[in-house]
Amino acid sequence: MKKFIFTMLLCMGAVLGAGAQKFALIDMEYVLRNVPSYEMANEQLNQVSLRWEKEVTELGKEAETMYKNYQSERVFLTDDQKKKREEAIVAKEKEVTDLKYKYFGPEGELYKKRQSLMKPIQEEVYNAVKKVAEEKGYQAIFDRASSQSIVFASPRIDVSNDVLAKLGYSK
Repeated sequence: MKKFIFTMLLCMGAVLGAGAQKFALIDMEYVLRNVPSYEMANEQLNQVSLRWEKEVTELGKEAETMYKNYQSERVFLTDDQKKKREEAIVAKEKEVTDLKYKYFGPEGELYKKRQSLMKPIQEEVYNAVKKVAEEKGYQAIFDRASSQSIVFASPRIDVSNDVLAKLGYSK
């Protein structure tokens, strides 16, 4: 009997403790869309990316033209000339690959540029989320934009507009 009462009290304590936790949701895509500096940084990244993509494409076209010229003139070239042309084409293709990696690789220029532009904005948003959580007593705030397991959530627990207000962009 004592075990039963102890077990019941333990279960009730666990249920009450779990019910006391407060959590909220945030839509980071919505928040970031409403932060002008994020939109400007995104536009700047797109422009840089397009410029670099154009540069890589032009270099690729040069390599392709060199190969087509080689194919059409190959019958008239000596073995030594063929070898030199093939080496030049391979070198140009390697240059294209290296340039593409330099700009768009995992540690490339675009990655570095994105880090330098986005990190301050992300930190500012994170600090605003943290302040909202502390002020309203939330133990956790989940991002509904990145969580596909949330099927439905009450709009009452969405703190996206509160975070925007903390950032100074009231909606």
